[in-house]
Amino acid sequence: MGLRYKHFEAIEKRAGLLGVLIAVMVSLGGLAEITPLLIRAHSVEPPAHVQPYDALRLAGKDVYVREGCYLCHSQMIRVLRFETQRYGEHSTADESIYDRPFQWGSKRTGPDLARIGGKYSDQWQRLHLLDPRALVPESNMPAYPWLEKRQVDGQEIQARMRGLRRLGDPYTDEDIAGAPEALVGKTEMDALVAYLQGLGVRPAASAEVAATQDATAQDTADWGGAAGAGTGAAP
Repeated sequence: MGLRYKHFEAIEKRAGLLGVLIAVMVSLGGLAEITPLLIRAHSVEPPAHVQPYDALRLAGKDVYVREGCYLCHSQMIRVLRFETQRYGEHSTADESIYDRPFQWGSKRTGPDLARIGGKYSDQWQRLHLLDPRALVPESNMPAYPWLEKRQVDGQEIQARMRGLRRLGDPYTDEDIAGAPEALVGKTEMDALVAYLQGLGVRPAASAEVAATQDATAQDTADWGGAAGAGTGAAP
């Protein structure tokens, strides 16, 4: 019996050797779990409906990140019935292939935004960003009135598109060259609304999205008037 366990005893009595062997085993276990994921990550292809952000939406994504929207809103619908019933189809990794960094999030003070595109009209989103409580009285979201006053820098977005192309985003020379012109006169509010309205939207759903926007536009006007919000409010 003593001979059978003498090797274990030798290891247990040498703390340094025990620590090294533990580190080796943990490393091997970690590599066994992580390596397949790393290999698969390089083989992920974007779905047909997922395209690189155009200039305006790319600017909106930058505003979304800068203002810390991801701290209160996730963009990842989990494979749970109560989540898919509330937010729609569960999220998949390939939908975020052009997100750097990805916006999955880990906390929901506000609702998940992975499928928010087209759920409300552009005007509703604008009013919500200007004065959330004018549309949703119980909201604790801050207002972002300064976004209407700040212009988008077309040259900066053009440089961002060049950088993203080096990372693999399929921007064409025409896409990059046309970015400054596409952003002339656009505010950060315009950009953020465009970004939100594109989240989770698929081409097949474009007609439904347009119908939804038309249906909610009148409701937005009614809510804004009732709240005395004038030109802006949103949740």
